[in-house]
Amino acid sequence: MQIVMIAPEKLPLPGNGSVEICILSIARELARRHQVTIISRSVKGSPAMERIDQITIRRVSATHAADYTRSVIRLLHTLELHVIQVDNRPHSMAAIKKAFPHIPVVLYLHSLTFVKPGPGKVAALKKADCIAVNSHSLKRRLSQRFPAIKSRLHVVPLGTDVERFRPAVNRDEQLRLRKNVGLTDRFTVLYVGRVIPGKGVDVLIRAIALLQKHLTVQLVIAGKGPQQFIRYLRKLARKYNVQVVFLGQMKHEQIDQLYRSVDCLVCPSQNHEAFGLVNVEAMASGIPVIASDNGGIREIIQSGKNGYLISGYGKPQPFAAALSQLASSPALAQSLGECGRETAAAQFSWARTAMHLEAAYTRLIRA
Repeated sequence: MQIVMIAPEKLPLPGNGSVEICILSIARELARRHQVTIISRSVKGSPAMERIDQITIRRVSATHAADYTRSVIRLLHTLELHVIQVDNRPHSMAAIKKAFPHIPVVLYLHSLTFVKPGPGKVAALKKADCIAVNSHSLKRRLSQRFPAIKSRLHVVPLGTDVERFRPAVNRDEQLRLRKNVGLTDRFTVLYVGRVIPGKGVDVLIRAIALLQKHLTVQLVIAGKGPQQFIRYLRKLARKYNVQVVFLGQMKHEQIDQLYRSVDCLVCPSQNHEAFGLVNVEAMASGIPVIASDNGGIREIIQSGKNGYLISGYGKPQPFAAALSQLASSPALAQSLGECGRETAAAQFSWARTAMHLEAAYTRLIRA
């Protein structure tokens, strides 16, 4: 099968672009059995074409979104095609389907970001032969917002690399990895993701402030965001005397080591999370996850079994209480981490994601 995947941005991405991470990971699995080409925007210093892990990456220059779509269509006319997948860009997908009416075109949506309500969006979405979504929660939201496309929606959960994301071998490895990023030997809480309003990082800092009344604790924040908001978070941490390390944006190929160095991950999102890739990565790494009970997160975590779901996630107290339970009971933390690892390995591998997509491609081509 000749599969072409259209990335919304640049590949390889110098950071934590979760959509591009997903595209590369899925493509690696599909390339075991098929010929896979990824098209992305040009990257300074990278060639227009190269091979990575049996995947062909083609890069095109573009100054804006419409220009990128036109460049992609020109390149597609030079390729042999069986199926085209476009991630997260409905209008680009619609233009590509118009240019290739006889080729199956799949739209893979990772969030609600690019599907705001409106008649123009409905018209674009209806062009897709199939719309893959990463959770049942996202499917419900889209079905309510655009009833006309409900029959096109198919849930294809995301995954993680369960070999790279693994638990620390022992305490010595954990402490060694901590030293690499300047962390000390105390209970360590991790946040990974965009550092923006709505992700709940300020709620987490307040939760740590409550926790440290009876426990020595440190917070690690890995991700980038607006400087103004990060300055606000630093000021908030100083106000409550919370020890926090801002690591900034980390390369995704290094993030697995960070998971192995900490005691738990907290995902305190205040808005709808379609999936929450960091939760699965942390679970595969064998650390407990405490996350907001919203969106697709509740399809990953079974509260009390492989992590904790926080229903009152707008307030710091429930997060502080869950963190206190983990910190005071290493046996509980280990049990949750081990169960999380089992869940990730059984249900959330990239091989499983690729299998779902492969089945969808095959149905469309046969039809």
